[in-house]
Amino acid sequence: MTALRRNFLKTTAAAAVAVALPSLTFAQTPPARSAFVPQSGGWRTFEVTTRVDILKADGVTRVWLPVPSINSDYQHSLESSFSSNGTARFMQDGQEGTKMLYAEFAATETKPFIELTSRVQTQNRAVDWSQKTAKAEDADTLRHYTRPTRLIPTDGIVRKTALAATQGAKTDVEKAQKIYDWVVSNTYREPKVRGCGEGDIKTMLETGNLGGKCADINAVFVGLCRAVKLPARDVYGVRLVPSAFGYKELSGNPASLKGAQHCRAEVYLRGYGWVAMDPADVAKVMRQETADWIKNTTNPVVAPVNKALFGGWEGNWMAYNTAHDVTLPNSSGDKLGFFMYPAAENAAGRFDSYAPDDFKYQITAKEIKA
Repeated sequence: MTALRRNFLKTTAAAAVAVALPSLTFAQTPPARSAFVPQSGGWRTFEVTTRVDILKADGVTRVWLPVPSINSDYQHSLESSFSSNGTARFMQDGQEGTKMLYAEFAATETKPFIELTSRVQTQNRAVDWSQKTAKAEDADTLRHYTRPTRLIPTDGIVRKTALAATQGAKTDVEKAQKIYDWVVSNTYREPKVRGCGEGDIKTMLETGNLGGKCADINAVFVGLCRAVKLPARDVYGVRLVPSAFGYKELSGNPASLKGAQHCRAEVYLRGYGWVAMDPADVAKVMRQETADWIKNTTNPVVAPVNKALFGGWEGNWMAYNTAHDVTLPNSSGDKLGFFMYPAAENAAGRFDSYAPDDFKYQITAKEIKA
């Protein structure tokens, strides 16, 4: 069957800056590690390609791919296009504007495939704590990001933990700092967890098993913030290229981004707007950046990361969305807790998104240089 091609141009001002530029693959080896001090500024352009090949066709097959949906002061989601031998189209949910590419393949198609290419611009983030701004947010949006979700409740042990963690804090910034410090001190990176984890924070807190990965640890931060009425959200995406500061665990290999998915977080602070957070990456550096598990944040490898990720992050990462409890259109399966990985199902049921070699899917990236 002849491959279909479609383009999906963003109807934002950011799309106007998309131009044809020569491509350059970013170096796959990080530079020597240096102080982690990302500063705002310096937009970078990336082209990210996700390729899915269904190895075992069984009846009608359906595939859903996350499409970059974020337009903000740290990311411009530009154009996306696809090719496929199935029937495919771009879709968008009505709640959070989460975009996805949906493809359906007839039972007669023996080798279903779909390839999505998206272009984005990203930059580093770093809040200036000395300068308050009047970044007011819509009241309904703020209420939306204090709501409980299936995996992130805001009552019971979550609220109890949040109240204890923020005891004595008076301002939004003080509450966020205390929650961030509590998460860094009490959670830890567990390399044996599959993928990015599940983000079931009630179970984590009730069992006292606070080991996990980014979708677990940053969900704890988000849940504790929401429990004390600080609007917060997970931001789901993928690392694209090596860290400019040489941290291997904060890097992506653009030639193969298998396992490079990464969840970050934001909290809304009065006077500052939406502020970047990533306690999960502090835990990752502590556990995996060196041969030894570093147990304190004063260590010279960890200290700059711990400081910078309260209020900032590096722009070598692309955001997909901030969605929870995602309903996949035309799916017979359950809702997704979050939508950061390719998803697919056929007559035998839903595929394991954490098993890209069985699926089979591959994500690659290249940096576009002027």
